[in-house]
Amino acid sequence: MNYGIAVFPSAEIQEFANHYRRRYDPHFALIEPHLTVREKEEWNDQQVHTAIQELERAAEALEPLELQFNRFSTFYPVNNVIYMALADPAPLVRLHQKLCAGPLAEASKLYAYTPHLTIAQSMNDDELHDVLASLKNKPLSFQCTIDRIVLLKQEEDGRWSRHREFLLQKA
Repeated sequence: MNYGIAVFPSAEIQEFANHYRRRYDPHFALIEPHLTVREKEEWNDQQVHTAIQELERAAEALEPLELQFNRFSTFYPVNNVIYMALADPAPLVRLHQKLCAGPLAEASKLYAYTPHLTIAQSMNDDELHDVLASLKNKPLSFQCTIDRIVLLKQEEDGRWSRHREFLLQKA
């Protein structure tokens, strides 16, 4: 089974993102708006058990994260994706580094980790530029507190479910 690690923004932010995702994201029905912390990977039962132990340990030592979305951006020309970007990605980058080390270390990646909330993907170049042009002048200002890490499991139909949640507990 495929597993991944993500955080989920507030309901208000998810609702806003879904306004665009319904139209521009073919994965809309497969997963809620989220920020990926660790990419999906096929894990066996032992790897899932190890991941749960590591996530429990990490969550005990981590404080909730404050995130602010302040603009729309894109990965073009590398990837035709439009996303909601963070004013300060450092807290999520640190979380990614912490969770992708030790037993959960990832194989080397082609791209640097860039925390983001996808609102559009799998578009041709013209559509991407049209949509991005319409969004560039729209103000974007959302804040939320991330108080948990979520271990996701990909079901046989391709949908992602919340396998387990880990509350960030450091006071």
